[in-house]
Amino acid sequence: MPGVLWFRRDLRLHDHPALHAAIEAGPVAPLFVLDPPLLRGRWSSSNRTAFLLASLRELDAALRERGARLHVRFGRPADVVPRFAAEIGASDVFVSRDYSPYARRRDAAVARALEAAGIRFHARRGTLVHEPEDVRGAAGQPLSVFTPFFRAWSALPLRAVLPAPGRIPCAAAEPGHIPGLPDLGLPPAVDALPPPGEAAARGRLERFLAGPVCAYAATRDRLDLAGTSRISQDLHLGLLSPLEVVTRARAAPCDAGKFIAEVAWREFYHHSLWHHPRVLREPFQPAFAAIPWRDAPADFEAWAAGRTGYPIVDAAMRELLATGYMHNRARMIVASFLTKDLLLDWRLGEAHFMRHLVDGDVANNDGGWQWAASVGTDAQPYFRIFNPVAQSKKFDPEGAFIRRWLPELRRVPDRYLHEPWTMPADVQHAAGCIIGRDYPAPIVDHHAARARALAVFEAARRAASSPAGR
Repeated sequence: MPGVLWFRRDLRLHDHPALHAAIEAGPVAPLFVLDPPLLRGRWSSSNRTAFLLASLRELDAALRERGARLHVRFGRPADVVPRFAAEIGASDVFVSRDYSPYARRRDAAVARALEAAGIRFHARRGTLVHEPEDVRGAAGQPLSVFTPFFRAWSALPLRAVLPAPGRIPCAAAEPGHIPGLPDLGLPPAVDALPPPGEAAARGRLERFLAGPVCAYAATRDRLDLAGTSRISQDLHLGLLSPLEVVTRARAAPCDAGKFIAEVAWREFYHHSLWHHPRVLREPFQPAFAAIPWRDAPADFEAWAAGRTGYPIVDAAMRELLATGYMHNRARMIVASFLTKDLLLDWRLGEAHFMRHLVDGDVANNDGGWQWAASVGTDAQPYFRIFNPVAQSKKFDPEGAFIRRWLPELRRVPDRYLHEPWTMPADVQHAAGCIIGRDYPAPIVDHHAARARALAVFEAARRAASSPAGR
């Protein structure tokens, strides 16, 4: 009997255990369901959806080359998947496991509906290198600190990478239509999205492993250099198998340990969300649940628009608005600025990132924001607060990144570029950049804001550790 392969965050043919299991069972009907809560809900994003839709078109083309095609449906998966399975007379539905709280509820509802119809539901690994149940401490406990997690994660054996199938026996049905953003009622995306689909993702990986990976440890934090892999959106949608990425990085002709550790950070946050789904609504560390975040909408809007007066923060935020991308070092800088300098709730930044990031991933985004805000698993200690000027000088030393995204500062002399408010009046006029007119003055004094944040976090820590707070 035919089976259904329900694609979700695994839009590839290479190293796809669920696809191989479906092919072994008989003819396959590949399915993708456009799920309204994911398209229009809390984490809706035109950028991410546009990249998804374009990648679905690439997946359909790859399937057609192998004798199959992608069937696209719209609606609630608990209704759509059983109906589609019945339409083709399927006995089984195969998926790659998904780990977010919403995905777990969705899959449980689909499995119940399929069982009621006499159809089996099979969840296979493939979205992560190692499953959340497999990475444990010595006493069998989940690990909430990265270093022991990475040690345990690294010690587990890797399964063999599976090849892409040459032919896929197809159980055909009405294919359906891959819509555009207007069809879904979504606004336009940015123009600068990366090339979509598995082939483009594999090309990015090939180029990175062909050389840049060997300099990754030295260049990965530089905002003015192309020192990163740029495959984060590919891992998010499963255009690349994380297992294949790690396997091939381990075989690189140099020490790729730092890059592999960054892949493990992705897994760490997915595992943390699996074990502690509450973190999507509250901080992992209860001690900081009562932080009195400021209510300052104008400050948030200045941060979101890249108008804080701190060039490294503003350049990063404007790049995000223009491209849907932000470098990881820049994410740490702007998150620290929002939560420590402005003392605004990390959840505001989390939501803003999810609206714009092409690689927006609930586990990684939430984990990263809680880390920066010092409220999460293995968090940055609250007394470590990024100095935006020092970060700017260290990771964009010649100002190339700043000048790329802040054209109003292009003529500012190097000595003032990271702190343009220190320019004398005559230098401002010569540079065509009057502070307060052409570029904003800083909306906060970093040193005063740092002292304020330290006092607030220390008070929260003391309150939580007092007998009344326990």
